Amino acid sequence: MDKHSIAYSILELAIVSQGQSIQQTLHNSLALAKAAEEFQYKRIWFAEHHNSDNIGSSATSLLMGYVAENTTSIRVGSGGIMLPNHSPLIIAEQFGTLAHLYPGRIDLGLGRAPGTDQQTASAIRSDFYQAAQAFPEEVEKIQRYFSLENKKSNVRAAIAEGTDVPLYILGSSTDSAHLAARKGLPYAFASHFASTYLLQALKIYRQEFQPSEVLQQPYTLAGINVLVADTDEEAEQLFTSLIRMFVGVLTGARDPLQQPTALTEDLKAVLQHPSIHQMLKYSFVGSKQTVKKGIKAFLEQTGVDELITVNTMYEINARIKSTRLFSEIMKEINEEK
Repeated sequence: MDKHSIAYSILELAIVSQGQSIQQTLHNSLALAKAAEEFQYKRIWFAEHHNSDNIGSSATSLLMGYVAENTTSIRVGSGGIMLPNHSPLIIAEQFGTLAHLYPGRIDLGLGRAPGTDQQTASAIRSDFYQAAQAFPEEVEKIQRYFSLENKKSNVRAAIAEGTDVPLYILGSSTDSAHLAARKGLPYAFASHFASTYLLQALKIYRQEFQPSEVLQQPYTLAGINVLVADTDEEAEQLFTSLIRMFVGVLTGARDPLQQPTALTEDLKAVLQHPSIHQMLKYSFVGSKQTVKKGIKAFLEQTGVDELITVNTMYEINARIKSTRLFSEIMKEINEEK
């Protein structure tokens, strides 16, 4: 494992808990961001999902503005903007605007999945499939709109030109690893739900990495589920909400996040189902001691530079507590290096 400190961050989906309004859910996202800032997390990223009753993170750049306005130092970004849903010009204008309002704090993570079902993807953009196939070229357009050289072009995103908005390539397969390496951009892997290709993708990215103006060495982030509580039993109980949510993903049920229950033998059996097991493989659930042990092993195995945590829990106070306890774990790990 490298000797440099491992950064730690949050990915927020604004998942709606049963009995809560969308408004309260979005207010909770801000409360989480404020806690993350207090506990020295590097960044909070917002996902992009559509046509889902139980996810409030749809208009990513608007949520980013809300959180950036009400925090002071934490970086705020997209994890990610699903670029085939959008015009690169409009995204450059939105993020250029954010960069002027909150300088040095805005990240632009870019992905190529729709963040929804195929029918909804077609409703968002009729040529979605072609745009997804052209993802490398669409990223190129974004880079051009942010460049000072684009001042001479006929088509400009003037508000974006020369602003400091780092780009990140997001992925859940090996395709994105080749692209991030070729462009010399940092690479974030969605291993919090797509664990299969994590190690392969990291290897490809590091082997093929070409230094760029923005990055001299490879920089990797990995998504993980983290639920820390005072005891293993308490954390496992909190975990039951996430297990049921993933069952819902597989069965097509889009219910709000359920209240936690005891981790019964039935639920333990569900966890061993091949699909659920694969999706939740990189979940670190337990007391500080338990999670710390798992995180150290994960860092040894992957060598990533930054962990981006997802702490899907029913209740905001439990999420904030887990956020605090995980920051304590990471400080201990970094001090021990």
